[in-house]
Amino acid sequence: MIEVRHLRYFRAVAEELHFGRAAARLHVAQPALTRQIQRLEEDVGVLLLKRSQRSVELTPAGALFLERTKMILDEIAKAAIDARRVEAGEYGRLTVGFIHSSTYGLMPAVLERFRHMYPEVELDLREMTVAEQLDALVRGTIDVGLLRPPASDPRIRMIAIFEERFLLVVPKGHRLAGAASVPLARLAGEPFIMFSQRQSPLFHSRIMRMCENAGFSPNVVQHATQIHTVLGLVGAGMGVAVVPETARNLHIPGIRFLRIESAPDPVHVALAWRRDNETPAVRSFRQVALLVAQQMQSDRCRLVQEEGA
Repeated sequence: MIEVRHLRYFRAVAEELHFGRAAARLHVAQPALTRQIQRLEEDVGVLLLKRSQRSVELTPAGALFLERTKMILDEIAKAAIDARRVEAGEYGRLTVGFIHSSTYGLMPAVLERFRHMYPEVELDLREMTVAEQLDALVRGTIDVGLLRPPASDPRIRMIAIFEERFLLVVPKGHRLAGAASVPLARLAGEPFIMFSQRQSPLFHSRIMRMCENAGFSPNVVQHATQIHTVLGLVGAGMGVAVVPETARNLHIPGIRFLRIESAPDPVHVALAWRRDNETPAVRSFRQVALLVAQQMQSDRCRLVQEEGA
């Protein structure tokens, strides 16, 4: 049976065309090397090397065998390297689900850093709602999700990585547009643009609750699903809205963002993955996402401090 070491021995002799130099290169005794080459020729069934007292030459069969030997040994070496890279999370394929709002800041920053650090990991990106991501994680059609908590399924592990304040957004010409911050109660009676309960249940329930805690039920005149749609409707003068802080990154004209006094609890972005799918690529993506989120959080805190100064 031909073994990998036989191929390595043959390659050394074929390249050196000298048993003594090949033995020194391989750190083996010359008689042992000679025996291994003879055994290889017996296994192959043809003469690979023409020997004389003064020289060693490749036979035509040996020249072909050397070419194939180099290919095999190179592939074995590459396979070993790739296996180590897969174990280190540097190679492979990763399917990532993400919510639409994450594309306004966090998701692009994570992708840019991840692709820079792990260029050989192929990413398959899929925009999904939170419910769709949780279902896809359980079914194994995505490896990791960027979504909003919570998750009740014990098969899914989730960690919050990014925190967003809620802000009030009003048309540029609104009576409160010049204020830096306002109590939410001052919006009682104002027409509200509200997130859809069916498509955005988390935002809908949180905003309804904070309005009720401020002593009023919002006068909802229009529902919308996406943050950019809400901002566009506010900019058109149709009403006011409460949105997550990431909305600032959209730079929609004709609107003003105001801080809400007695700030309501923030909303979070989280990473989720299936507990039995702790692959190296998932771990690498998680580490990068945490690093990027921490940096973005730090930068934002500095800006908030500068605004308040």
